[in-house]
Amino acid sequence: MAEGVVTRGTTNPNRLRRMDRWIAATHAPALRRSPGPPLAVDLGYGAAPWTAVELLHRLRRVRPDARVTGLEIDPARVTAALPFAGPGLRFAHGGFELPLPGGERPLLIRAANVLRQYAEAEVAGAWARLCARLDPDGLLVEGTCDEIGRRHVWVALGPEGPRTVTFAARLAGLAAPSELAERLPKALIHRNVPGEPVHRFLRDFDRAWAAAAPYGPLGARQRWVRAVRSLAADWPLADGPRRWRQGEVTVRWPAVAPGHRGPV
Repeated sequence: MAEGVVTRGTTNPNRLRRMDRWIAATHAPALRRSPGPPLAVDLGYGAAPWTAVELLHRLRRVRPDARVTGLEIDPARVTAALPFAGPGLRFAHGGFELPLPGGERPLLIRAANVLRQYAEAEVAGAWARLCARLDPDGLLVEGTCDEIGRRHVWVALGPEGPRTVTFAARLAGLAAPSELAERLPKALIHRNVPGEPVHRFLRDFDRAWAAAAPYGPLGARQRWVRAVRSLAADWPLADGPRRWRQGEVTVRWPAVAPGHRGPV
């Protein structure tokens, strides 16, 4: 029996492009050194298969023989997706148990907008279940975005557990980094309160953004890069200017994990 509950299924073409591009860039070494065609799982792809189709295309720019399996707990969604199946792309009924042929371990599991509807207490168990199914070199990316992919926040996990949190935005029209708070994944969204490290992180980010206002006339990208560079003085960031220029910043998980003191 498939494990989990049916999501709203909301999906749009290119909704996950920021997440996909980050995956293709940061997970490229693991994809390239895989001894066989690497497998990615799009868990809970929704009412339409666009995200699985797009994930395959983006991964194949890094590894031409990459494969994607889209898993949905709603059998009707699987049936609707089958006409889009083809070489390297399949769709199947399943949930957190990841029913893959021969018990294959995927090199990537992407679970976007899946856990948002679960209780916070259920997240750790879902993470552990999925991480246990990963290839030793694998990655789980779990997070949330808005309906058209302008704002994302995701957690990256390896077989050992959570590693980083990435904040990504379309910078045009962004008034302050704390606007990303509404897209925090379930593990963090209820922790954006005084005393919690993710709240301090967003507070410090807003302060750095305000201090970088003189760079605004040069463009939102320059302002973002300047703000992130300032943020790096106090927070353990895991990326650099190449990613910052994409409207991203990645912070190491222990610094923002619930209950952790983090920088003061």
